[in-house]
Amino acid sequence: MNLRNVFFVLSAIVVIAGCTTTRQPASSVPPFIKPPAPVVKAEAPPEISAPARNDGGYYLDDGPGDNPPSNLDQIPDAVPRVEKPHAYANRPYSAMGMRFVPRANTQDYRARGIASWYGRRYHGKPTASGETYDMYQMTAAHPTLPIPSYVRVTNLQNQKSVTVRVNDRGPFKHDRLIDLSYVAAYKLGYAVQGSVEVEVESVTTSPTSNAVRGKVYLQLGAFTSRASADAFRANLHTKMPGEALQVSFLEELYRVRSGPYDSTANAKEAAARIERRTKLMPVIVSN
Repeated sequence: MNLRNVFFVLSAIVVIAGCTTTRQPASSVPPFIKPPAPVVKAEAPPEISAPARNDGGYYLDDGPGDNPPSNLDQIPDAVPRVEKPHAYANRPYSAMGMRFVPRANTQDYRARGIASWYGRRYHGKPTASGETYDMYQMTAAHPTLPIPSYVRVTNLQNQKSVTVRVNDRGPFKHDRLIDLSYVAAYKLGYAVQGSVEVEVESVTTSPTSNAVRGKVYLQLGAFTSRASADAFRANLHTKMPGEALQVSFLEELYRVRSGPYDSTANAKEAAARIERRTKLMPVIVSN
């Protein structure tokens, strides 16, 4: 082989070697890789607790007063008397999507159902009759009974009964029959549990003539229990020792009365005197 052929062979080997060699980049640093996002454990949503409910209240934010009177047991029942029907509170009305037509009277009314009560949430606010609601008076709210009217309410669990004056509208829940004032529920023994099955029946009233025949008295309270009537009389005696006080059982109630008085005029004078001393509102009755 001559020199020229040797040179040609060597050149071909160099070219082939160059074609089979892999070129490395100037820098061997790998491209940037984004790290995976950290796994965050989701927290459970906070537990939602039910609204606070004071024992006994029909409404969630209702309840007894902070400083109730010390003599709740001695607060007398409502005393039935003839009253003129309210001009507006006895008209048909709608509430919570329901329509109500009040009764013309309470004659022969008797019903059983659930009684609840309402207290400080409405204390001091106007009732359907326009009167100021007092949770320490013997009153009630009813969807259709006349305003005002009187009913006897009996707790069917313990057979305790009270007489209340209807002067407000409600309750408007389909499973409730009547709403009593706090003190009425307290005296019936269900203020703590909030509601109870009761029987509600009408109490008839009869007018008292201005020309009273026979003896004249002032009725100060009426109770279903003789013990409660005696305790009420004893409490009054400490405030007005000069008054002639007595307990009489009439029409299934123990009535605390003062008297007798010779005339209606004398009874009215005594009523004004008793009201100043005790804040009670005596009712003139005969025999």
